[in-house]
Amino acid sequence: MIASRVGLLNARALMRRTLLIIGCAITLLPTATTAREPQTLAKTQMVAAANPMASDAGLAILRAGGSAIDAAIAVQLVLGVVEPQASGIGGGGFLVHYDARSFQVTAWDGRETAPAGARDTMFLGGDGKLLSFPQAVVSGLSVGVPGVMRMLEEAHRRHGKLPWHDLFTPAIRLAENGFPVPPRLANALATETALRNDPQARTIYFNDDGSPKKRGDTIRNPALAATMRLLAEHGADALHAGPLAAEFVAVVQREPRPGTMTLEDLAAYRPLERTPLCRPYRDWTICGIGPPSSGPLAVLQALALLRRSTGQTLFAHHVAEVSRLAFADRDRWVADPGFLPVPVDGLLDGAYLDKRARLLSDDRSIGKAKPGLPPGTASTDMPAVPEKPQGGTSHMAIVDRDGNAVSFTTTIEASFGARRSVGGFLLNNELTDFNLSPVDEGRPVANRAQPGKRPRSSMTPLIVLDRDGRFVLAIGSAGGTRIIGDVLQTLLHALDGPDTLQQAIATPRLLNRNGATEIESHADADHLAGELRARGHEVVIAPHQGGLHGIRARYDDVGRFLGYEGGADPRRDGVAIGD
Repeated sequence: MIASRVGLLNARALMRRTLLIIGCAITLLPTATTAREPQTLAKTQMVAAANPMASDAGLAILRAGGSAIDAAIAVQLVLGVVEPQASGIGGGGFLVHYDARSFQVTAWDGRETAPAGARDTMFLGGDGKLLSFPQAVVSGLSVGVPGVMRMLEEAHRRHGKLPWHDLFTPAIRLAENGFPVPPRLANALATETALRNDPQARTIYFNDDGSPKKRGDTIRNPALAATMRLLAEHGADALHAGPLAAEFVAVVQREPRPGTMTLEDLAAYRPLERTPLCRPYRDWTICGIGPPSSGPLAVLQALALLRRSTGQTLFAHHVAEVSRLAFADRDRWVADPGFLPVPVDGLLDGAYLDKRARLLSDDRSIGKAKPGLPPGTASTDMPAVPEKPQGGTSHMAIVDRDGNAVSFTTTIEASFGARRSVGGFLLNNELTDFNLSPVDEGRPVANRAQPGKRPRSSMTPLIVLDRDGRFVLAIGSAGGTRIIGDVLQTLLHALDGPDTLQQAIATPRLLNRNGATEIESHADADHLAGELRARGHEVVIAPHQGGLHGIRARYDDVGRFLGYEGGADPRRDGVAIGD
């Protein structure tokens, strides 16, 4: 078993330390409460997810004696019903788990894989030119072998308490009896043009006249209810072998632009338990998952650079500048480690970070950053190429009554994935997370498509522990490549500042992906933009979709546990609720 022991409780240290997350006088709430208000706490257990129906399902599982993993499975299943544009059983994800008894963090990789027939030229058309990005997405070519159900099944074997079958009940009930269309799904349907071309999706999400279902309309999905009954009875094998798998493959291979996936590809999929990526930050240890996810690595690198670079000038400038460097390294060095060595330790090496920090200026932007040469590498012969940002993703945070925690980011990639469905669920378009062109300026791209390869991801599920190994925070987000900046900023507000978790999550966003500095539209955006432009930044002000959800443990000034504080992104439909 691959795991990381992060420390044992130390009574003397508890007496000495005052955590930065302490607030003023706290009233613990004795009944289930919705955690969108800054001071809302729960005593024993909590769920934060992107839809109230999913949060309700997770809390019901916890109340029935379920573990955090049990609740995460129920939440995922319900999200696949009520937030189908973002995640579902046809997708994948990354999950980080904290065991309160052993102080162990485990990291699960349920990322989709390219089928055996995939080629690095798969996104070239018959004329030898790259397909347009929408053409690549809305196709069978984009569909990766799904991994989320096999990953959750393995995690359940390790950490589940309730029977697997019971975890499907809330989702089956909603799919069969129907649910009112939530605001975010209604907005996604209103602007969607390709989904109605899929015969099954058209019957579920559109009216007889072809118009999309609106907010408050009822959606029923009996096909998905039937699929979930199969999975409840037979486990993840029901999706990876047998009649449902054959239907899945047939839909992938359907014209136009068919993919190469086979039944053998589905049967061969295995989730991976990876070594957690854990590093100290001030008084905490931050743990996530390593490549092919680039998010935790980029966040840890940015945090380390900030500690080396922050001067007396505008803090937003420093956040944007360290993000440029982290993204430059990410785009060059991070890919599936099964196909390319990823210098994780080198990218977080102290001497290397010192050298990178010397590129930064207190008063002037460095502009487009170039990747560095971390220890253990010989050259930068591969180009640094970003993938296209997409946004069909969701995040949940869960803590059970035993103190076990889950931080889980789940996705089908773009909104509504490949716009193909089978068994009532949507297929992912995860393979467009590869760089569509296998070369850049004549040089091979690290994150190009190859058989069996897992695409690079920006998903950033994190769990933060204190110096004694106790749970402090579970956080993550939706948002494509914007996830990294959103999680970085929220960590800074939640750990280093006086903000409540809800305030940290609601704070207007600022991020940089090694290009323009992006500022979320808000009252002071123009003023901040002016200060950044004066330092040489190109600035874009625009609305921001968000998708952050989290749970933070609260302690008093002598280290006694007080309760859990939840946060849900006000930019989306979600809530955090607990007992």
